[in-house]
Amino acid sequence: MSTEVEPTASGLEAIAARLREADKLLVVTHEHPDGDALGSLVAAQLLLTQLGKDSLMFVADSEFPLPYEYSFLSLERRIGEAPDDLDDRVLLFLDCGNLDRNPAAAALRRNGATVLNVDHHHDNTNFGTVNHVDAKASCTAEILWQLARELGAVLTGPIAEALYVGLLTDTGCFNYSNTTPRAHRMAADLIGVGVDVHAVYTHVYEGLPESKLALLAHGLRRLERYDDGRLTVSQLTAEDFADSGALESYSEGVIDHLRAVRGTAMAVLVRDRLAAGGGAYTEADGARVRKVSLRAADERVDVSAIARGLGGGGHPAASGLTTTLPWDELVAFLRRELSEQLA
Repeated sequence: MSTEVEPTASGLEAIAARLREADKLLVVTHEHPDGDALGSLVAAQLLLTQLGKDSLMFVADSEFPLPYEYSFLSLERRIGEAPDDLDDRVLLFLDCGNLDRNPAAAALRRNGATVLNVDHHHDNTNFGTVNHVDAKASCTAEILWQLARELGAVLTGPIAEALYVGLLTDTGCFNYSNTTPRAHRMAADLIGVGVDVHAVYTHVYEGLPESKLALLAHGLRRLERYDDGRLTVSQLTAEDFADSGALESYSEGVIDHLRAVRGTAMAVLVRDRLAAGGGAYTEADGARVRKVSLRAADERVDVSAIARGLGGGGHPAASGLTTTLPWDELVAFLRRELSEQLA
């Protein structure tokens, strides 16, 4: 491993100490896992196994199928429900800003449980027994890269590849503002181990299904702009998913096209949450439940503050929330919040 790693924080050392002490662990991440969540999950599982730990990783059965772009990552020793020996296991939460981000995993927490919380979200609620939250890290995978050094682990090819997936996706292929010198040092280290950067890029960003392209067409057709273009917003309905034959996860990446429109300060994608049998997921009163993704395209905008206004959260440049607000009310809220931040 490279020696060009910034000094570890006391929180990281405390996490490492608890991992050394633990015999059995259960590794979890947030619901609807993205590249950083899955890459960190897989890397942590491989690291702990290398260290001789009895480790399992939890991904609820309801999360499947996972996004196709991450299907090449190994999910060996994945479980979808609480193990019989749950009371004997330390819980390692990764990339999870708060327990509400994964209700299924939160249900695993019990009185007296040791919970290790490793994350890079600046609004993390520090819900763990031991917390290491580094908001300056480009991704949670970057923290695990440091943790591997702290533990004296060897970066094998599969571990490096999983970490690189987290790094690549959370930095937007090293284009986002969270791309730091340390992120590039990490990339160099992982490539030195043998990561095939072209192969990973191809898995994650190419070979898309035709139905994903059809869903993107719906999203672009519904594009709306407000306040001289500072707010660029679109929506995807359950009917759009059905028409294109797309899975819910195929909406990933649509918002990047909205964010790229000239003059945009904030991009927003609103999509219906899909019910298990198809169609829109609704509350008892018939209100559609919508997932809202927010991206900042102006350094003055903190979308995490806007998301928190409706019970969500995330990063200043990328956040999300869930709401039942009607479309007009949601757009009015977004316009008002954005206007206040830009004032």
